[in-house]
Amino acid sequence: MRPKHERNNSGQMGALQNERDYLCTLETRSKDKLIVFSSSTTSPLNQLLSSQHPGGGLMKDLPITLPPTQTSSDTLAKEIVNNSSNVFHRKYSLKGISTVATPQTFFNNTISNVNTPFSSNGTAYLSPIPVSSESVNSILKKLVVNAAYHSRLGDADVDDAENAFFVADLGDIARQYYQWRSMLSRVEPFYAVKCNPDPTIVKTLVSLGASFDCASKAEIQTVLDMGVDPSRIIYANPCKQTSFIRWAAARGVTMMTFDNADELLKIKGVHPNAKVVLRILTDDSHSVCKLGTKFGASQAVVPSLLTTCRNLGADLVGVSFHVGSGCGSARAFSDAVALARSVFDLAEDFGFNLTLLDIGGGFPGRVTSGVTFAEIAAVLRPALDTYFPADMGVRIIAEPAVDSAVPNADRMLVDENVNPNAVVDETPSFMYYVNDGVYGSFNCLMFDHAIVTPRLLLRDGAYVYGTDLKDEVYRKYSCSIWGPTCDSIDCISKDAFLPQLNIGDWLCFENMGAYTMCAASTFNGFAKSKILYTNTEN
Repeated sequence: MRPKHERNNSGQMGALQNERDYLCTLETRSKDKLIVFSSSTTSPLNQLLSSQHPGGGLMKDLPITLPPTQTSSDTLAKEIVNNSSNVFHRKYSLKGISTVATPQTFFNNTISNVNTPFSSNGTAYLSPIPVSSESVNSILKKLVVNAAYHSRLGDADVDDAENAFFVADLGDIARQYYQWRSMLSRVEPFYAVKCNPDPTIVKTLVSLGASFDCASKAEIQTVLDMGVDPSRIIYANPCKQTSFIRWAAARGVTMMTFDNADELLKIKGVHPNAKVVLRILTDDSHSVCKLGTKFGASQAVVPSLLTTCRNLGADLVGVSFHVGSGCGSARAFSDAVALARSVFDLAEDFGFNLTLLDIGGGFPGRVTSGVTFAEIAAVLRPALDTYFPADMGVRIIAEPAVDSAVPNADRMLVDENVNPNAVVDETPSFMYYVNDGVYGSFNCLMFDHAIVTPRLLLRDGAYVYGTDLKDEVYRKYSCSIWGPTCDSIDCISKDAFLPQLNIGDWLCFENMGAYTMCAASTFNGFAKSKILYTNTEN
């Protein structure tokens, strides 16, 4: 049980009964906000957390070291977490003390600085990044209007002012996470680090209580460095380098996927205690990126793989599948769930008691031209309840990405008038050149078959993003949009439809969070776009 408390008139926790020497709890009005707090007004932790936020906060780049208590802080922290009804609680172990908080508590008190390590030499640091709380629209307006001003002046720093950039709304990531937990409450999200390994975004998800799908040693290291317990990581790459498997074993990462006998032999040879998950092949014909051409065991080979598992004494714990990225059919998910259940039943005949189902990724962002996440969730819920009822005791996880939280802004470099009298269905009237392209953030056009839509951000010094561009004022022309490199393949859009633009105008591309900046290169010497952060969930 939680320690008993009295609440004062301000709504904050009053004096605690049964106080530990250096630990107590601070609880806000919301039951889902809990943080282990120092009960000594002179202790370093209390001074650190309450210096500017009496209700708790993370304020300075300071290492925390406290004297030991009669009951270890780690034990107390575990007691609080284990006896709490809130399933989102996470534990952050610090040197000398353990801090326990729910996602919202840490999230509202900002995210650790991207340039400061979560831990160094065993000492943890709680260091906030100055995340804005402005709207994305407000930040875009300030930046592009300021860039236009400095560009006209020819300032020394105009290079930075004219560069393309991202704005990441950490609050939108939180809302997507809450939406997931609301619509698919039985499914634990294991964030696919591969889609966007930006440290601040990953730390945001750590603070929210997410687990992680990692595909490599580097991705695993990223989340381990942020204090994530190895049990909250799945090494979901069906074909792994042997040295990486050995490395993961040494760090306590046990859950990993396979889809062939050679991989199973490899895992068993260097990681005998691994908990292996069989990835099966499902129908991905409705998806933009069909992953089944590379991964997934067909139903025909599943029996032989189960036999190999049994002969090797492998700890087979579950089944995973992936319907492909950009899936346009909700039915594909429910069909895959039914197929997974048949593998569960077959595995039972081989003597295995499977306890994990991984339903993979392929979920659309908030904005999509096809099926919505809500529609997929509405089909998935009854399918999971039918084939994997709660009393079956199967843990269900998924591997979602982030998308809509991150727009990209690009500045016009050159505009070339091709034919101002052309109509929409003829050769484009204009060719526009911007300062990001397919070798940079728009690599998603090549690798993921993404479709992007440009929106006018700044025109002739006027900020017009989000306004209704009336045809009588902003006559639109067909156009093509090209990236900055010397390669003719560097085309963002061949059939856009925009008002006539000039050098120095800005375009915005929304929903650029997943599989964009993570695969960008510096081809032709063009730097990767920088990211600015805001949090509209405050």
